[in-house]
Amino acid sequence: MDFDFTDEQYALRDAARDFFAGECPPSRVRARWDGDDHDEQLWRSMAETGFIGLTVPTEHGGLGLGDVDLTLLLHEAGRAVVPAPLLETTAIAAPLLVEAGTDQQRQAWLPRITAGEAVVTVQLDGAPFVVDADVAQLLLLERDGQLHAVPRELFQATRQPSLDGARRVFTVEAETGDDTRMAGGPQAAAKAFDRGAAGTAAILNGLSERLLEMTVAYVLQREQFGRPVGSFQAVKHKLAETMLLTEPSKAATWYAAYAIACDLDDRSEAASVAKSFATQAAAKASAEALQCHGGIGFTWEHDLHLWLKRGKALESSYGTAAAHRARLAEVVFAS
Repeated sequence: MDFDFTDEQYALRDAARDFFAGECPPSRVRARWDGDDHDEQLWRSMAETGFIGLTVPTEHGGLGLGDVDLTLLLHEAGRAVVPAPLLETTAIAAPLLVEAGTDQQRQAWLPRITAGEAVVTVQLDGAPFVVDADVAQLLLLERDGQLHAVPRELFQATRQPSLDGARRVFTVEAETGDDTRMAGGPQAAAKAFDRGAAGTAAILNGLSERLLEMTVAYVLQREQFGRPVGSFQAVKHKLAETMLLTEPSKAATWYAAYAIACDLDDRSEAASVAKSFATQAAAKASAEALQCHGGIGFTWEHDLHLWLKRGKALESSYGTAAAHRARLAEVVFAS
């Protein structure tokens, strides 16, 4: 059995890395921090490359790819701290519409997602906040075990404080009824939550990888006592310990994506392992990056904080590490 990615999947990864390096530099993330609204140009560019419609079936104009392919895209989005709701729209909402939407909902929204004409966000499992609800044309909402597809005119969004200024969160008040009801129910919502957890893990893995790269580069050029600080054993240990967490976290996330794609019996457990592992790895990468950068790492002018704050904001997204470990414990002790 071949556990490696295919050549096509590696090509997708490389294309995403090149795209985000060129189209989403730190200055573009900072612009969102400085008050810019949703970056429509970036969103349209991602749609033109096929990224937004990656999980949309080909009959609706998308690429028709699966969860494993999606993981590679989200990893690269995490490396670039992309200031757009790619996770919500492409990783969760599009598959949820495919699997649990009515025919009318699929026909109305999937082509618009593919074309970059619609931002779709989600609120699952009683989550208190909704990402980018102010610019979303559709909200997929779980309420009392039932899924609803709520258009813009039927919900109100109120912005809430966020640690990450490039990832805006809102509380929402929505009107639901028979006309907004989706075809799927609790099982579809549970799978969507697992996708959210695994997708967030993929983003955190990309973020951790980039933090480690930035820190290694910095300690190799910063000198103390006439030598690079990266030559000190204590610094080497910090970075080695970080890698020992970040690399296995990727494998856990890849398996979670595979389990979701194949709807395996251990799908939810795999998603919990991935999210708890990735959260721990990102916390370690953030702490050591800040420590190794020294005083400059605390400054607003240095780009490091863009990654640190995104990682912190995602710690609780789709379940904290503690919540996922508790979910795993329930499975273990129930067996």
